[in-house]
Order: sequence, then C-alpha cells, then structure tokens
Amino acid sequence: MLFLVTGGTGYIGSHTVVELLQDGNNVVIVDNLSNSKKSVLDGITKITGAKISQGFNKLSENFFYSFDISNSIKLKELFSRHKIDAVLHFAGDKSVNESTDKPIKYYQNGVSNSLVLISEMLEANVKTLIFSSSATVYGEVASVPVSENDPVGSCLNPYGRTKFFIEEILKDVAFKYTDFRIGILRYFNPVGAHPSSLIGEDPSGLPGNIMPIIVKVASKEIRQLMIYGNDYDTIDGTGVRDYIHVVDVSRGHIATLRYLLLKTSGDFLTLNLGTGNGYSVLELVKEFENISGIKIPYKFSSRRKGDISECWASVEKAKKTIHWKAERNLSEMCLDAWNWEKSNY
Repeated sequence: MLFLVTGGTGYIGSHTVVELLQDGNNVVIVDNLSNSKKSVLDGITKITGAKISQGFNKLSENFFYSFDISNSIKLKELFSRHKIDAVLHFAGDKSVNESTDKPIKYYQNGVSNSLVLISEMLEANVKTLIFSSSATVYGEVASVPVSENDPVGSCLNPYGRTKFFIEEILKDVAFKYTDFRIGILRYFNPVGAHPSSLIGEDPSGLPGNIMPIIVKVASKEIRQLMIYGNDYDTIDGTGVRDYIHVVDVSRGHIATLRYLLLKTSGDFLTLNLGTGNGYSVLELVKEFENISGIKIPYKFSSRRKGDISECWASVEKAKKTIHWKAERNLSEMCLDAWNWEKSNY
C-alpha cells in the first residue's frame, strides 16, 4: 500500500516511515524541512534498504517532496500522481513554549494547513487519515491515569488548542462524510531514538523537549538542565509525565492503520499512546545518569505557564482496540537517546 506521510522527516514521522517500510508498504513523504533535515532520508534508507526518490522523477516506489502542505496546488498534483491509500499527518510545530510566544504561527501551521490537507484529501477521494494529536488536549487533568473519555478542550497553551481544534474539525468531517476513517492518536511524551542510532530527535536550534536537552547537557553542548518547578504535589516536587519510546509510538500508527483499513465503512477512533506509567523529571534525570554514567547538572526555576503537575495515560483502550501496547522501558528510552547523541554529534 502507499501512504502519504506529512512531516515525514521529522522526529516521529521519520520513525513511522521506517515502520511503514519495514511492514512492506511504500511511502510518499512531504516535509518543508523547517524543523528537520533532508539527511534523515539517508538514515531511513540505511535502516530499511528502501530507495526514496526526490521529486516527481520515478526512480523508486517511495518519494520525498519538499514543500509546505499549505500549498494546495502541489498537494493536488501529488494526489493526482500517486494513488494514496491513507494519510498520516505529522506536519506542524510542536513546542509548548514557542506556541505561547508565537500563537499565530501555531494556528497557521496547525489548523489552517490541516484544513488544506483535508480538503485536498476529500477532492482526491482519500478517506483514511491518522492525525498526530497530543495529551495536551486534556489540559489540567482532574485525576490520573487519563482516559480517552476524560474532558478535552481546556488546554493550557496554543499548541494544545491547535490539536484540540483539529480534532474537532475531524469530528465534523467524519459526521458529514460517513465513509471517512479517522484515527486520532494522543501522544504523551515521545522520547528516545531508533536503536540503530541512524535517526533520532534532532530539533533545529535549541531543543524544546526535555530528553534532547538532557543529552546535550551530557555532551556538554548545554551547561545545565533547567527544571521548571520543584513545588508540585508529586513524589519529589517535579512534574510527572508518561514518557514513551518513539519506536513504540510509531508502531502504534501501524496498528491503527491496520485496524482502520479493515473497516468497510467509516470510523472515528481516538486513542492514547503512552506507557501507563508516570515518572518525575528527577526520576528521568537519575535514570539517564545511571545509563550514561554522566552526572547531569540542573537548576530549579519557577513553573512555566501552561505546565501541569502530573499526567500519564490510561492505555487499556489501545490494548483492546488495536492490540497495541508500549514495549520499551525508561532505561531503553534513555539508552537509545544517548547512543543517538554519541553517534551523531
């Protein structure tokens, strides 16, 4: 089968491309390279052995195009040239902090661009979509673990609101087009890298997520880790999150695709992708220190606006519905992230 992957050279997108190719499928990757590098394609090829053509020259069964999905003309041309079976939509910005400073950018690249993509999918009669959502749609949770039935929409930052708004748009699309098969996957905190160390998390500029900051502190590219808040009502005062290996997240997409593509009519499926376990920032730091043998200097600072004290997933629905669960533990997440850093910088 042939799948369109938007944001396919990004962190989660690239790992999902690997899983799709290793599962015997072909891919069309679209990425504007605003927060990723074209060299990721080399890593994907080394892992999978799959050749990826760049542009419309047909040299293989897999393709990469560098453009923004806001470009409806190029999307239209892509859908006319390729018979796409389903779309996996990762494209968009992903920093909670940046979204607070640049809300217009996040609404444009998230909500507006998604509308362009969905419109072109409908015109091309492509009606299977998996959307990369986030646990931030839950906002300040009343209790943990968080289930898919818990309230959403009281988001604490523009990043979370963009995800929530796109989810609502997709609900309306599914209501109108009853043969549309939609999977919404709410990630908790993807970390780690491919075990080969050929692809991993490689943000442009200063990292916005905790694991790439920790590994860059370990490699002395960053002086120390800033921990925002040590007065939460948690085990050690620092925020608690559900960290999940990026390969497990990627395989969750494969399981969701298999489920949706077996449906003979429309479906609207919302799932959490997490481990079901919560770890504090200090627990994560300690585990990384144990794995790497390197002391991570850190400094406490005041809480950031938009942060919550604790959040981890209920994962029972994913287990029952798509027969998926996370398999990698916190030690493996830290080890793969550190090996990626050592191998590439």
